[in-house]
Amino acid sequence: MFYLVQNNPMTTKKPMASMTALQNFGKRVKIPGLEGMSLYDLLHMYVLGIVRGALTSRAGGISYSFFMAVFPFMLFMLTLIPYIPIDGFQENFMNLIAEAFPPKTYDAVVPIFEDIAQNKYGGLLSFGFLVSIFLMTNGVNAVFGGFEYSYHVTEVRGVVRAYIISLGTSLLMSFFMILTVAVTILFKFGLDFLILKEWLSEEFLWLENVRYLFFIFMIFTTVSLLYYFGTKEGKQSSFFSAGAVLTTFLSFITFYIFGVYVVKFAKYNELYGSIGTLLVLMLFIWLNSIILLLGFELNASMTKLKKEHKKIHT
Repeated sequence: MFYLVQNNPMTTKKPMASMTALQNFGKRVKIPGLEGMSLYDLLHMYVLGIVRGALTSRAGGISYSFFMAVFPFMLFMLTLIPYIPIDGFQENFMNLIAEAFPPKTYDAVVPIFEDIAQNKYGGLLSFGFLVSIFLMTNGVNAVFGGFEYSYHVTEVRGVVRAYIISLGTSLLMSFFMILTVAVTILFKFGLDFLILKEWLSEEFLWLENVRYLFFIFMIFTTVSLLYYFGTKEGKQSSFFSAGAVLTTFLSFITFYIFGVYVVKFAKYNELYGSIGTLLVLMLFIWLNSIILLLGFELNASMTKLKKEHKKIHT
C-alpha cells in the first residue's frame, strides 16, 4: 500500500522564515569601518572567498614551504646569536621555540637544532648563512603566493618585487623574534633583581607568566606583517587588522586543543614509530596555515566590500 505524503506548508515556512529573519538581522547590523556595509554582506563575501578560494590546497602549499623554511630560519637565527650581547639569549630562544611547538614534537627536532647551534658556518658572510636567508625568504614568498590566489585578490606583484618584499618581511619577522626574546630576558632579569633587593616578595613570581604576553604580541605582530605586506591590496587595511586578531585568537585555541589531542588521543608513534612525531608537526603546521588563510580572507573580504561600496557611490 502506498501513501501520498504532502509537504505541510507550516513546516516548510518556519525554516524559511527563520532564515529570512537572520538575513534581515544581519543586514541591519552595520560593521564599523566598512562605510555602512552590513554584517550579512561581510559574511557573504567571507564565505564566498573560503568556498571558491581553494583554501585547503593553498594551505597545503604554504605548510610545505613553511616546513622547509623552519630549519634555514633556525640556522639564520642561531648564526646571529653570537653577535647579540645578551647573556642566556640562546637558551631563552630555544625555550621560546620549544613552547611554540606542540607537545611531544620538539624532542624530535631538538637534535637538529642543537647541531645547527654547534655549527655556526663561519659567520654572517658564510655560504650556509646566505643560503638560509634565501630559503627563509622562499618560505615567506610561498605564503604571499598563497594569499594572491585568494578569490578576492585581483592585483598580483611581479616576481622580482615579490621576492624583495618577502626578503624584507622575513628579516623584519626575525627582528621581532629577537626583540621578543631580548625583552623576555630583560624582564626576567629585572624581576629577579627586584626580588633579590627585597623590593618585591617572592609571592610575585607569578609575574614571570607575563612573558607569554610578549609571545602573544610577537605572534600578532608577525601575522600583521604577513597580511600588510602579503599583497598589493594589503596596505589598504590597517596594520593591526581584524584578520590578525582572528588568526592570533584561533592559533592559541588550536594550540591548546591540538595539545590535548596529541597527549590524550593521538597514537602516531604507535603506528609509525619516531617518524610519527614529524607527522604531528606537519599536521600542526597545516592547521595553522588554514588559520592564517582564514584571517587573510577576512581582511580581503573587508577590502573588497570597501571597493564595491566606493564604486556604487561614485
